[in-house]
Amino acid sequence: QLQLVESGGGSVQPGGSLRLSCVASGDSLDVYRIGWFRQAPGKEREGLSCISSSDGSTIYADSVKGRFTISRDNAKNTMYLQMSSLKPEDTAIYYCVAERVLSSECVLVPEYDYWGQGTQVTVSS
Repeated sequence: QLQLVESGGGSVQPGGSLRLSCVASGDSLDVYRIGWFRQAPGKEREGLSCISSSDGSTIYADSVKGRFTISRDNAKNTMYLQMSSLKPEDTAIYYCVAERVLSSECVLVPEYDYWGQGTQVTVSS
């Protein structure tokens, strides 16, 4: 059973940066397609970015393209979300996700089997 634990959330001013980390245990992440979602109060869960389990290709939502970067470190069994040029509308709870699907593209819909507990990101002056 895969377990995911996020860290790195917090409060930051507009224009600032944060790096979220998600450490996996119980299995090796390199056979999973992985990603990041967020949910703001009163809004639906939004897929931000993901990495396929086939060729490591990535997808970004238009709302974060050019500002956020997803990555993985298989040696550390960890995924990251580097966030820069943060805006107040980025305020949300951020979740890392994973699904054990070999050689598969990733998607930005919430159909992943494993979710972290979430970490709060607040962007405010």
